Amino acid sequence: MAKPVVAIVGRPNVGKSTLFNRLAGNRISIVEGEPNITRDRVYADISWLNNAFIMVDTGGLEPSNDDLIKNKIKYQAEIAMNEAELILFIVDGKSGITTTDQEIAQLLRRTNKKVILVVNKVDDFSNAEQLKWDFYSLGFDEPVSISAEHGKNTGDLLDIIVDNLPHIPNDNERDDLLNIAIIGKPNVGKSSLVNYIVGDERVIVSDIPGTTRDAIDTIVEKNGVKYNLIDTAGLRRKSRVKEAVEYYSVLRTIRAVERAEASLMLIDATEGITSQDKKIVGYAHESGKAIVIGVNKWDLVDKDNKLMEDYRDEIYYQLKFLNYAPITFISALTGERVDEVIKLLEYSIDQNNMRIKTGVLNEVLEEAILLREPPAVKGRRLKLYYATQVGIKPPTFVLFVNNPDLMHFSYQRYLDNTLRKAFGFIGTSIRIKLKSRK
Repeated sequence: MAKPVVAIVGRPNVGKSTLFNRLAGNRISIVEGEPNITRDRVYADISWLNNAFIMVDTGGLEPSNDDLIKNKIKYQAEIAMNEAELILFIVDGKSGITTTDQEIAQLLRRTNKKVILVVNKVDDFSNAEQLKWDFYSLGFDEPVSISAEHGKNTGDLLDIIVDNLPHIPNDNERDDLLNIAIIGKPNVGKSSLVNYIVGDERVIVSDIPGTTRDAIDTIVEKNGVKYNLIDTAGLRRKSRVKEAVEYYSVLRTIRAVERAEASLMLIDATEGITSQDKKIVGYAHESGKAIVIGVNKWDLVDKDNKLMEDYRDEIYYQLKFLNYAPITFISALTGERVDEVIKLLEYSIDQNNMRIKTGVLNEVLEEAILLREPPAVKGRRLKLYYATQVGIKPPTFVLFVNNPDLMHFSYQRYLDNTLRKAFGFIGTSIRIKLKSRK
């Protein structure tokens, strides 16, 4: 049985994301003393007293505001409310009821969903009961007073939430997911790709760079395989990271890469490789996870018979450290080769988890050394005694040698290429560590 969904809604800056992070036990949504920071739906699995549910954080609602981004935020919040079995309506206990609160209350009553009114920012609980009376006029059941920032009364709120939901035990439902981080600079088409795969406007799509600021999880099943697509904030050049929120967005992207099995790096076909692209994909490379490169907006490029081959060569020239990553040319708008991307990601994850038997590994390396001896360094030559694989994600090998200092970087690259030629390792880095037999 699917986990029930609880949506958090309210006007800007009432503490929705602070409450979301408090209940999730992790700083998932960006929290900043500035309205309209959260724009998309952000999901987290919550477990309380052996009850499991999914909580959704939404952007600040301003129903009467016609601004483009605010309308998109409203649309995303409405989708969350439609998905939800239960809605938490957050209001500010310090500022009291506003016209916007009243407009949101009207919107919520039309959903015919169960609504729990939560009065946040209540620091002094000695007069909490008197404070709650002001909010009865919004037309919901007895308000729940909390302080999300300090965690006051949030346990009681969780008790009320689970009392109003069907009981679903916490069964680690997400363990079988393949987590894919979709990374790239702003406006490269990350959100458009997620929406195409899902077949729904799951995340805000706009031609305004930097629209996605949180890392958004989207679960989708394709050909019997469940994927968690993590749509990350576009990373800007450091000189342009002026707002604290941009700094947090960079951290979200790095953390998304860390918790993913693979990263899909999107490059804008109309712009080519930039220094920003190199920095972004460098995070993924250093993480040791699987990587696939997708050249997006291929439908906008004037093509000839050689362009794809030339473009691929240029990417490998610019990104020499990613010579193992497969490249495909896609269009998130038309869906061109999107299915191929999914297959490449799945294959690269398998390669990232590959283990080689010790006997086979040593046979391959012994033959490589016979074909090309290590160069002599000051009259001494490297000797390889034994090799074994010690890890995956990425595949990691330890070579026991007479003296690690005798390994020249060019010869280590030769051994790296030998392993790739013998075993593949498509879409994954490999690491070779040297250890003295002594």
